[in-house]
Amino acid sequence: MNIGIVCYPTFGGSGVVATELGKALAEKGHKIHFISYDQPVRLNAFSNNLFYHEVTISDYPLFDYPPYELALANKIVEVTRYAKLDILHVHYAVPHAAAAYMAQQILLDDDMKLPFITTLHGTDITLVGKDASFEGAISFVMNRSNALTAVSESLKHDTYKYFPKVRREIKVIPNFICPEDYIFPNSPSIRKNYAGEDEKILMHVSNFRKVKRVEDVLRMFDIVRKKSLQD
Repeated sequence: MNIGIVCYPTFGGSGVVATELGKALAEKGHKIHFISYDQPVRLNAFSNNLFYHEVTISDYPLFDYPPYELALANKIVEVTRYAKLDILHVHYAVPHAAAAYMAQQILLDDDMKLPFITTLHGTDITLVGKDASFEGAISFVMNRSNALTAVSESLKHDTYKYFPKVRREIKVIPNFICPEDYIFPNSPSIRKNYAGEDEKILMHVSNFRKVKRVEDVLRMFDIVRKKSLQD
């Protein structure tokens, strides 16, 4: 299949999952077209099946804020016509789902059908999306998505809670990792670079935003440290 993937290119979880999913699909023989304003950080290598299409945002004095949603919709249309996309997968509802719907409607004028899947990742629903200035539009494009997925049961529940007008069935597809990418040698010489033999090593993988509950993580680290001292 020819698959388009729209995501944020930064270190956020939605962009990382979108990129890793695209890379895995490319390995299975599908042609994957990433569409974003910058190269995704996890797209560190290309193959015959991986493509990147940059969304160019023009800076006009008339606009206080660049019209990214329009530029994205236009790029989706352009890539679909060029690459004959079979389907589009947009990660993070704001504003990717709206741009996907706009592109879908534009392509209908050319008798081209572009179904799109919207995947909800968390803060696009629990923080950004439920803002009153977005709620109506986001409800609309979620209902117009050809399929709607969420990365957890709790996010599915929150979506129906915060967006009571959403009628589309939400299918839960949990986030994932590729275990084979995280096999590291149990080497004492590597371990001693980080801690002594009597010290524990704890890791937290996240960005430092309030929604990630970093203070709870620090409290947990402190509990483990104090218990270690007691032992």
